[in-house]
Amino acid sequence: MKVVIKVTLFYLLGIIGILCISVFPQFFAKGDITNIILYFHDLWKFLGNFIQPGSWTYQIEGSIGEFPIFKTLWVPFTYSMSILFSAICIAFAIAFILAFFVNSLPKQVVQGIKQFLEFLETIPDLVFVVLLQMLVIYIYNKTGVSLFTLGSYMDDRAYAGPIITLSILPMIFLFKILLFLIEEEFSKDYVRFLKSKGLSKTVILIRHVFRNILPSAFHQSKLIIWATLSSQFIIERIFNVNGLTFYIIESFSPMTIAVSLILLFTPFFITFQLIDLWVDEATTFESHDLAKIPSFQPISCVMKHIKIIHWKKLLPRIPIASLRRQLKNYKFAIGCLFFILTIGGSIGYSIITDNHVDQANIFYEEDGTTIKSTPPHPPGHPFLLGSDKEGFDLLDQLIIGAKYTLVFGFLIAFLRVAIGLCGGILFAFSISKRKQSWLSKIVDSIHFLPLTLIAYILLKPILQLGWEMEPSYTISERILIEIIILTVLVIPLTTVLIGKDITNILQQEFITSASVLGGSRFHILRHHVMPHLFPKLTILFGQQFIQVLFIFIHLGMLDLFFGGTIMGSAMFNEPPKSLTNEWSGVIGNTVHSFKSGQYWLILFPLLAFMLSIFAMQLIINGIKEVQQAKIGVTAKKYKSKRTINHKENTENMFAPTSNRFQLVHDKKAR
Repeated sequence: MKVVIKVTLFYLLGIIGILCISVFPQFFAKGDITNIILYFHDLWKFLGNFIQPGSWTYQIEGSIGEFPIFKTLWVPFTYSMSILFSAICIAFAIAFILAFFVNSLPKQVVQGIKQFLEFLETIPDLVFVVLLQMLVIYIYNKTGVSLFTLGSYMDDRAYAGPIITLSILPMIFLFKILLFLIEEEFSKDYVRFLKSKGLSKTVILIRHVFRNILPSAFHQSKLIIWATLSSQFIIERIFNVNGLTFYIIESFSPMTIAVSLILLFTPFFITFQLIDLWVDEATTFESHDLAKIPSFQPISCVMKHIKIIHWKKLLPRIPIASLRRQLKNYKFAIGCLFFILTIGGSIGYSIITDNHVDQANIFYEEDGTTIKSTPPHPPGHPFLLGSDKEGFDLLDQLIIGAKYTLVFGFLIAFLRVAIGLCGGILFAFSISKRKQSWLSKIVDSIHFLPLTLIAYILLKPILQLGWEMEPSYTISERILIEIIILTVLVIPLTTVLIGKDITNILQQEFITSASVLGGSRFHILRHHVMPHLFPKLTILFGQQFIQVLFIFIHLGMLDLFFGGTIMGSAMFNEPPKSLTNEWSGVIGNTVHSFKSGQYWLILFPLLAFMLSIFAMQLIINGIKEVQQAKIGVTAKKYKSKRTINHKENTENMFAPTSNRFQLVHDKKAR
């Protein structure tokens, strides 16, 4: 009974959060973001309508027609969920099958597969869509056989294309996770014991290892499904799927947003709560443990910790030795060099040319009369990477937009980690275990709402500027608000994640020894926790940066560009334009290139994103290798033939032989 009450409470808290989110677009559209009282007025008015079933209607802006909202949204909801669940089932099945067969391969081959999977993780989902569509078109042109429908039209719904595309990234993520979990499980003592009993590797894998890694795989699957939910709404837009995304964008009223998010939240919440019970994740606490922990008083606790902090010791210092050690790793050095050159080149180009972008409307042959190409120009002539539909050079746009995309991506990732670290310290040091469990459960509900969709809902009234309309916010205000929103959406997750890492460190024996010897909490945090936590924070920073880039790509596909979007005139068929030429804006400008077959318009911006993600992956892997070397976990390196020959010659040089001994006669014996 207690479990039912607890689950119901968590569900109601999730619904309350959804209702609060649903009112924000209406509040932001009024242009007075500092008037918090106005937000609560709109929220109270919406709650009054929400509790009245008669107001549950679906209505498009500018239309007088009203339709029952559940009846209207149920068909697109089931369409979207059929695509999502089919993709997840296919991805999970293929991942488990591949993990089973790959585990029987030699270790060197498995390590190569892991590195290849890390490379595939750097590829955005949009690239797989482009490649898949190009493959289908190529096969159709060569053979006349259409593998599947490239887009929905009227009653002809697209299933195969969206499902295949949506299942690729989850399969890659889960496949990599399973390989690491299986490798870790096979290193445990019970596996050696089973091998000594004569059990084969296959039997151990099926009967014992898979069963033991299921709880860990389940926890990782939440993050995978969270990312898949965000990808689905982009894939639906590309394949013209009239699913839930289409109806949210068409209406965009608080009632439509709230009901749509509740429909998404409910099945995943119930499913994962049942799986939680199945894996026995309900945490119990003993009474004597609770008695030792004082009650949490946030204000007094924060003031107390501020007073005892030695602020002089927190002055910024440059860890020269640590930086030198990291730079000796070639992966870390190459990744850092890429970002330094890219951002520095972008800033230098903007200073020298004042953000000039070359334009060529019509490109003629050498005779000056014959037209060679019209916008969009293909790669080669007159521009290296081609041009967009208005004739502007793609390379110039990518160079100018690099500083906005990368610098603000770094800033958002840094804020997520820094604020999460502050919250994680309070989480670990000042909150009891029971309250930590409750807070973790509440934050865990965020995984059941797609991050891209939430960001779109909150940012659309701020970033989209109507054609020839006066903007409600300046460009500085729009950038600041977008940074705040993209940061705040993930802070609860980073707070709990870092807090759990700190809690695990505090349970180590050396922490107990430091506490017994009289070390204060600040001393333990600074001298013992932070040295162990810092490598994890740098890796988390890289992961958050990659996630921010993925969000930029998704928002660009939905015509939300960083800094603002100037919506073109529908009468003249003008595409939306970016105010800053940042990379997601370049992608959004060319979103219709799928239908025209001009794939270079989107491949080159995606290539820029891929190189940035790959460079960050190099930095993360470099940090991991340095940390593994510090604790003695290093990969085996093959010795060169020269080293081996030198070793053999050295051994032969000092090897004992009969002619190296000289008989010495004892003088006394004479």
